[in-house]
Amino acid sequence: MKVLQVAAGVIKNQHGQILIALRDASLHQGGLWEFPGGKLEPGESAEQALFRELKEELDITANAATPLITIRHSYPDRHVQLNVFLVENFSGLAKGCQGQPLKWVAPNELLNFSFPAANQPIITAARLPRCYGILDDAEPSLLMDNLHKLLANGIKLIQARLKNLPADAVDAFIRQAYPLCQQQQAVLLVNSATADAGIVAADGIHLTAKHLLELPARPANISWLSASCHTLAELKHAEQIGVDFVVLAPVLPTATHPGSATLGWEKFEKLVAQINIPVYALGGMAAEDLTATCQAGGQGIAGIRAFIEGS
Repeated sequence: MKVLQVAAGVIKNQHGQILIALRDASLHQGGLWEFPGGKLEPGESAEQALFRELKEELDITANAATPLITIRHSYPDRHVQLNVFLVENFSGLAKGCQGQPLKWVAPNELLNFSFPAANQPIITAARLPRCYGILDDAEPSLLMDNLHKLLANGIKLIQARLKNLPADAVDAFIRQAYPLCQQQQAVLLVNSATADAGIVAADGIHLTAKHLLELPARPANISWLSASCHTLAELKHAEQIGVDFVVLAPVLPTATHPGSATLGWEKFEKLVAQINIPVYALGGMAAEDLTATCQAGGQGIAGIRAFIEGS
């Protein structure tokens, strides 16, 4: 079957709410909610198609769009590629020009609506920020200082990678860190190699590549589950068991491992194109690498020092 190319927009207003529309019951996947957009016409790029569709469907003018995620999905009767963009800069007041009901909802409220199956990774991407900060325990005395720096720099997704701390030290740190993250509306994940990772209070678990491959299925009752990946096999396994997002590394050389082999942007892009889950680039990342990451299909950048040094 031919692949149907579709452009879709995760449209955010100044309050951080996302616009969703209800598909007409007569359409394919009718009666479900969707992110606005439509099919590409001959000769159109995905971005051009999105801008045209948003004007026709919603009477808004998109002034800019950033790639968010590309989804490839097979229904029983068709193959679809969804080219999804984040649209935060637009003019006009959105209205349903074709009579379709619209709703502005908070990102976490997307979980309360029924979407086509292909949209599920888009919902996850829409809920995730562009930056993923990692708290490393190489210098335990700096953990709390570094957490405060991450939060002060606006980081809303944080991994506590406390592989070398004893259980009592982990517990003491998380008891302080988790309430602080909650106050700042930041998500805190604990690395699976951390002592007592499964029982400390946090928003979820970040799996090491080893622990990822050992899991035959997604563990129950975990709000957020992420994983570290380095190969296509690891990425595919993460997708298969239902991991929410992954970190792919190392993309660029790092100060701590300057001679190690790296993926580079070309291989990063090729690997990301083969899975349907959000991917953060890790390894040698700086704030200025965010654009390159998004253009290569990534969700954003992850780092230990990128969001701490210079703050």
